[in-house]
Amino acid sequence: MPSHARSTVQAAPDTLWFTRCPVPTATGIAADQGRLAREFAADGITVRSLQDAPPEVAADHHYTHALPGLFREGGNVPALWARSRGERTRLVGLTWIEERQVVLVRAGSGVTEPGQLRGLRLAVPRHGIGIDFWRAMALSGLHGALALAGLTLDDARLVDVPAAPGGGQWAAELAALRDGTVDAVYVKGALAVEAARRIGAEVAVELDTAPDRRTRVNNGTPRPVTVHQSLLEDHPDLVTRFLAVLLEAADWAAEHPAEVVRILQAETGAGAEGVAGAYAPGSHRTLHLDLSEERLGLLEQQERFLHRQGFLDAAVDIRGWADPEPLRAARALLDRRRGAAHG
Repeated sequence: MPSHARSTVQAAPDTLWFTRCPVPTATGIAADQGRLAREFAADGITVRSLQDAPPEVAADHHYTHALPGLFREGGNVPALWARSRGERTRLVGLTWIEERQVVLVRAGSGVTEPGQLRGLRLAVPRHGIGIDFWRAMALSGLHGALALAGLTLDDARLVDVPAAPGGGQWAAELAALRDGTVDAVYVKGALAVEAARRIGAEVAVELDTAPDRRTRVNNGTPRPVTVHQSLLEDHPDLVTRFLAVLLEAADWAAEHPAEVVRILQAETGAGAEGVAGAYAPGSHRTLHLDLSEERLGLLEQQERFLHRQGFLDAAVDIRGWADPEPLRAARALLDRRRGAAHG
């Protein structure tokens, strides 16, 4: 019996849930193509998106991961926060997808390099949610930008920017930049590219061009895939099969860049121009999961930063949280299936 399995047999769930952020993910690709539904249809198991569930079911599980049958591929801030609060999740994969990260300033400000951020008013959003991942993202991004010049957050003036009710992503921060309340704003992703263009903001720091990827460690870099320990113990086979579908979807994406762009437009809510501006050429080939030493080390860097900034209730032992066995089993399953298909 696998080490994950319990001594008593638990009935298989009739529903598996998945959730992902509006960014490039193997989960999003697999869901769009119906791969997850097909994988479990013969078992009588429905696979549903948490984003499509009614509020009384979805609750805040995307952040808390309190739903045992949930697979989550999303930002590391909520995932680490949930684990730090004692939720019995396990880390079963990490991706690294370059998602444009920049610090914006007003047109004509003359700020064109990291060292010029010293002493400036930097926007730090504040949202009234259980885990303010927006705030964590901004602090982490600004920290990375300042570090390029050997500076820290203490070398700038951090300005709280309350979120605008009903406002879109980055809306309050970009409005503060436009109005002169702050001097610089961190943004990332497709919608941010489009929003910045609308107000005529200029890029002061392009984090993506820094050779050291540690500068770009943030909520989505690296991005974890987590499952609940109870699902892993009761039904390790379901976890293996789910991850095999994600690996298969990532393989498909690597060969179909145009289709991936279409899916990303739907996932992010951005147009083709925003997607092209946010994701580097070749991003469609980077959706694969792994638990490499490098990625685990990058997540450890993020965990230390978040704990130091007060976002985590307790420190998270990344190596103890990670479980490489489900991904190993998924790769083996995919190899067997491909071998059988080729006779």
